[in-house]
Amino acid sequence: MARIVGISEAASIAIHVMVIIAKSEKNNTNVKTLSELTGASKNHIAKVMGRLVKSNFVKSTRGSSGGFMLGKPANKITLLNIYELIEGEMTLNDCPFENHVCPLDKCLMNGIVHKVTTELQTYFASQKLSDYITPTA
Repeated sequence: MARIVGISEAASIAIHVMVIIAKSEKNNTNVKTLSELTGASKNHIAKVMGRLVKSNFVKSTRGSSGGFMLGKPANKITLLNIYELIEGEMTLNDCPFENHVCPLDKCLMNGIVHKVTTELQTYFASQKLSDYITPTA
C-alpha cells in the first residue's frame, strides 16, 4: 500500500532509538536492546547509530557493558534535528513533482504537500527528546 507522506526507515529508527536512549535509566543501551524494542535489524540499527555517534547526538562505549548514551542534553535535541541528520534539511517545495512551470491551470495538489510538510516541520521542531521522558516520582 502506498503512502502519501512517509518517513524513511532510517529516520524512523533514528527518532525512535533516540527517544529510547533518552528514556533509558541505565547509562548504556546496546544495539541488541534497541533492535528488540524497535523491531529493526541489528545491522540497520548499527548503521543509524554510527551516524548519530558521528554527529555527537550519542556517545558509544565498547565492551560487554557498553552501549549508547545521549551526547547532548535531551532538552537540546529536537525530532527535527534527528530527522534532518538522517534525511538532510527538510525543504518546502510548492510542487511535489518539482515542476518549475505547471502545465495545468490549477495545481492538482492545491498546496496540500507544502502545508503538510510545513506542519510536520513545525511539529518536529517543537518536540524535544526531553518531552518524551516521564519524570520518576
